[in-house]
Amino acid sequence: MRAVLMAGGSGTRLRPLTCDLPKPMVPVLNRPIAEHILNLLKHHNITEVIATVHYLPDIMRDYFQDGKDFGVQMTYAVEEEQPLGTAGCVKNVEDLLTDTFIVISGDAITDFDLSAAIEFHRQKGSKATLILKHIPNPIEFGVVIVDENQKIVRFLEKPSASEIFSDTVNTGTYILEPEVLQYLPPNQECDFSKDLFPLLLEKGEPMYGYIAEGYWCDVGHLEAYRAAQYDALRGKVQLDFAYQEKEPGIWVGQNTYIDDSAKLEAPLLLGHNCRVGPRANLESGTVIGDNVTIGADADLKRPIVWNGAIVGEEVHLRACTICRGTRVDRRAHVLEGAVVGPLSTVGEEAQISPSVRVWPSKKIESGAILNINLIWGQTARRSLFGQRGVSGLANIDITPEFAVKLGAAYGSTLKLGARVVVSRDQRSISRMVSRSIIAGIMSVGVNIQNLESTAIPISRSIAPHLNVAGGLHVRVHPDRSDCILIEFFDSNGINITKAKEKKIEGAYFKEDLRRAQIAEIGDMVYPSQVLEIYSTGFEKLLDVEAIRHGGAKVVIDYAYAVSGAILPRLLAKFGCDAVVLNASLNQVALSAEERESLLTQLGQVVEALRANFGAQVSANGEQFILIDESGIPIRGEQLTAFMVNAVLTANPRGAVVVPVHTSSAVEQIARRHDGEVIRTKANPTALMEACHANPNVVLGGSGDMGFIFPQLHPGFDAMFSIAKLIEMETLQGRPLGQICAELPRVYHRSLTIRCPWTAKGALMRHMVETHPTERIQLVDGVKVVEPQSDNWVLVLPDAGEPIVHIFSNGDDRDWVDETLREYRYRIQKFVEQHQGGQNLPPEEM
Repeated sequence: MRAVLMAGGSGTRLRPLTCDLPKPMVPVLNRPIAEHILNLLKHHNITEVIATVHYLPDIMRDYFQDGKDFGVQMTYAVEEEQPLGTAGCVKNVEDLLTDTFIVISGDAITDFDLSAAIEFHRQKGSKATLILKHIPNPIEFGVVIVDENQKIVRFLEKPSASEIFSDTVNTGTYILEPEVLQYLPPNQECDFSKDLFPLLLEKGEPMYGYIAEGYWCDVGHLEAYRAAQYDALRGKVQLDFAYQEKEPGIWVGQNTYIDDSAKLEAPLLLGHNCRVGPRANLESGTVIGDNVTIGADADLKRPIVWNGAIVGEEVHLRACTICRGTRVDRRAHVLEGAVVGPLSTVGEEAQISPSVRVWPSKKIESGAILNINLIWGQTARRSLFGQRGVSGLANIDITPEFAVKLGAAYGSTLKLGARVVVSRDQRSISRMVSRSIIAGIMSVGVNIQNLESTAIPISRSIAPHLNVAGGLHVRVHPDRSDCILIEFFDSNGINITKAKEKKIEGAYFKEDLRRAQIAEIGDMVYPSQVLEIYSTGFEKLLDVEAIRHGGAKVVIDYAYAVSGAILPRLLAKFGCDAVVLNASLNQVALSAEERESLLTQLGQVVEALRANFGAQVSANGEQFILIDESGIPIRGEQLTAFMVNAVLTANPRGAVVVPVHTSSAVEQIARRHDGEVIRTKANPTALMEACHANPNVVLGGSGDMGFIFPQLHPGFDAMFSIAKLIEMETLQGRPLGQICAELPRVYHRSLTIRCPWTAKGALMRHMVETHPTERIQLVDGVKVVEPQSDNWVLVLPDAGEPIVHIFSNGDDRDWVDETLREYRYRIQKFVEQHQGGQNLPPEEM
């Protein structure tokens, strides 16, 4: 007799176990389910097996090959184009089925007496015999009713609760005569229970049900998968074990070392080539694959651990599944029902909460608490906030479900009934994310002042007028067009403090979320006169008469990132001629090359129109690049120096705030105007706080981040910067190009070097210890200053990536270049020595 092994399914309910395995190849007691089925068939003298495969067929073929090593003869029928269904795939191999044959599902664990079922089939003269089983809850299976002669009289595939009329279910194992396949159409998807069996019943073909004794488990979901393993260990199903039973209920493979102080409680199974460390505790129900390392003091309570996994010291595993090649680092916890997909990493002291699923090749950062499935992103982070708010890949890391929870976490840190302001840029993805955040905030009883699509400078400036506890803005990331950036600010419009960020993270990761009663759910209103309030503050800080008298012409390029631009309307009120380019909205952000092309175009337009200058606005109204009257760009360090010079010329003896890595040109300019330079950490929040704290500050920021005029509001504002430049150029009566030519000449270069997270702290300590104390500044990173000069070098670790930045600054080009080379060499050498001095992680040994 031949058997048809149905192995086509992808097992979506078993994900992530089946992300890279067909369901029949998922291991039970360290053997694929299909191998247990082959052993059952072989036990009943059925050794010719045809496997019908569709999903990842090569995995099964590579494992079983011709079947000789497993005592059977294997033939494969691949459904190339589309799955043909349970009956269609058998119809597809009709030519090979010339006598009575058995069809058996590839995703069930059973020890049915197939010989008795075949004998029953023959005695009854049946055309189709279904092997049936009594089970307590038949709602997920096909229900069957037989008469007193075991002839099938009725069946219903997967009934609802009200339709259950029997506890006898179809197990997916059938004994068939080949002529029944004639009722099926060729090359069409069809199913035994839905198509063939109802037709046989209608035609009056003899069809019987054999009610089997023994064990049967449909491994169709994760709970059933674990239950089948536990049942097998406890002898509820008769399976062949791949390992020797060293003592009652404890099966151990070859070349496996178990420390004398480790504790093993039967029943459990340990594969080949495993290592169990000192004082490890393996409780009853634990299943460990081949080539698994279990560290000292690890505590394992009924986990299923696949081949090649590494379980670190003091790890706690609780009735979870750890897939192939996954690494669980020291003191991590993986709790009940959780699944960690193949080739993933769970960092030190991380926690994966009950029933959470982690898809293959993911990384859970050290200390992270994962409460939701990790499917699309690459990493579950210990912290939400980076250098600049919360950011991640659009609709992959920053999804609607993530945004709802983030909103609820933020709202839970505020008082019930508080108000917050929410705004966004004009792109559809930002609308989707902001609406999700709003839903989360309202769910915890916080009210919304919704500004909808509004430039972030306006949101910051309006916050103090709305009597809100804080706010947030959602936009496409200024530096990553595929990412979303969510920035939170306080009641003054300043980015929230690190302490506030930690409170939001705590609420998010611990799921410490308030749940409001129906009457307490937040309201949402849409404030009016927002632009009027912003415009009033805007005008108060400008010499409007001077601007009107000057009659300037400027060209503004919005680079397809905004529609309905505000600035041209404001400038028109002051008598300026504002020519606007590319003020329509592209839902897909431009690439760097496309932006450069538009910048070149802007320069040509400025020259052709003989405009005073041009500006390309970006980052939802925060940043800009200038174009002088000759069409030449002014950006980066040059733009920083230009703005500092312009503002201090108008405000001598004022203070300016710049990031720590800004060139020393700003000090030289400040000395000309008897001004002061305040350097801060290289992040937006530090700049805002410093501008807010010092009443003498007249400008803050940089060419890369944007510029702050603290008298207007505490955030970066390209719109006001451009208006202020028109005023200052009019009052000073000199074109931009001429002013730029008179700026101090300073050489300022930078480069980036890879540096592992684990080496950053040691590198900074090394920098401090190897330089004289009087030459070191520790505002951010380590800056080494040359005596009696503006020459310096700065080593600045990146807050978000495993890299460090080196900045070299000075009046002499050769000194700057040589210093940059020297420190690059020193840091690379240190990193190599640091890595060489550490023990390699297990996967690199």
